[in-house]
Amino acid sequence: MEATTFIKAKQLLGNWLPQDPQIIENWTLKIKEFTKKNPSPLIPEIAEFQNLVYSDPVLYANVQGMFAEAHFLKQNTPLQWEPEPVNFEDFLVLLNGIMQTAPEAYQTGAPGNQTPAGMIGFPINALLAWPMATNFGYDVFSNALVNQQLKKILNYWSKFLTTEDSRYVLIENDPSENVIAWLSELAQSEMMDVAKGALGLEPNPIPVGATFSDVFQSDPSDVYYGFKSWDDFFTRLFCPDVRPVTAPDDDSIIVNACESAPLQVAKNVALSDQFWLKGQPYSLENMLNFDELAPQFEGGTVYQAFLSALSYHRWHSPVNGRIVKTAIVNGSYYLENLYQGFYNPEGADSSAPNNSQPFLTAVATRAVIFIEADNPAIGLMCVMPVGMAEVSSCQIKVKAGDIVKKGDELGMFHFGGSTHCLIFRPGVNLDFTTYETPGLSAPNNIRVNTQIAKVV
Repeated sequence: MEATTFIKAKQLLGNWLPQDPQIIENWTLKIKEFTKKNPSPLIPEIAEFQNLVYSDPVLYANVQGMFAEAHFLKQNTPLQWEPEPVNFEDFLVLLNGIMQTAPEAYQTGAPGNQTPAGMIGFPINALLAWPMATNFGYDVFSNALVNQQLKKILNYWSKFLTTEDSRYVLIENDPSENVIAWLSELAQSEMMDVAKGALGLEPNPIPVGATFSDVFQSDPSDVYYGFKSWDDFFTRLFCPDVRPVTAPDDDSIIVNACESAPLQVAKNVALSDQFWLKGQPYSLENMLNFDELAPQFEGGTVYQAFLSALSYHRWHSPVNGRIVKTAIVNGSYYLENLYQGFYNPEGADSSAPNNSQPFLTAVATRAVIFIEADNPAIGLMCVMPVGMAEVSSCQIKVKAGDIVKKGDELGMFHFGGSTHCLIFRPGVNLDFTTYETPGLSAPNNIRVNTQIAKVV
């Protein structure tokens, strides 16, 4: 099977990157031209990353090796591309350019018949999509020092994305590049379709003919709809009553913590397991960062679901209860399961690259929120939002001792979202609500705050 098949499958999950890999190649050339026209010294954080790699011969060899291997593999595809980046130095220049840009939306099709093509929601990931899937890439992105430096770089970029300068992508179109403004009619319609298409127990609360501002809190009288930055737009809130809470006073009902598509339910989960292997079992100690409360969940249940690029990106309490403990766990950013790379010389299922979702629960940056549910049949449970690639800025908005009701906001992903887990102790007998078959091909989100399970 051609490598392009694998890389295309990788883009599908959540639509964080366009389904057509050629759009990503064209975008890479655009960043290349941008850096040529706007040359600038490497920001200090990227210069530090360069020095880190140059100071370690083994790391340097692995970094150059992953770009060389990716370059070799890409040569065997029908993609129209120029060899950028083919080495670490090329990558740093393009990475430096990204620090001055915000994620763009794209369209495809002939004039008058355009359709949304997706977004470059992970621009750094777009540059690394091939290198990170190599054997060399696994070694590079599992390196703790590399991840520490990447965190500094992403923090720098996050500051830009919270400034007014970042919101140019909300209103600027570039037909010659197939770039569309996020507040264009086409992009708004796609976001509305995602919101209206989400499944729930109750009838769809979005009426026919509803506008973007009927669904999301915004000000259509302002050219930027009242959004102060790219991040402000991307963490936009639903309007009141758009996502009602199922049975708010019924403590037997558990509601969805994130607007997300169901991935799987795992039962009798081990406290410690070999999560890096092909089967990717959950490993509770690793997921919960070896917290003293982790052993209470041994043999329990994990529900996992993934977010899409156009989803709502805030987290809400699935139960009525009290916050026991919260923590942010710093992890890796571009590490994926070694067995799920886009290239497998022996052949593999084309959906394989998507399937690092369980693996990410043990290695990626994540938030851990323990809640003591009011219902003793649930007791202590955990909400665990998980970041991925650039989407690793988890902000927790509650603290130990806070009393929460179902539907109360717990926090948010900045610049997007990845996946999340609800973790229950053994003995909690759950009847999960089935809206569609869970899995990587699940086409629709389940509405936040709608019923996903009942304690029986």
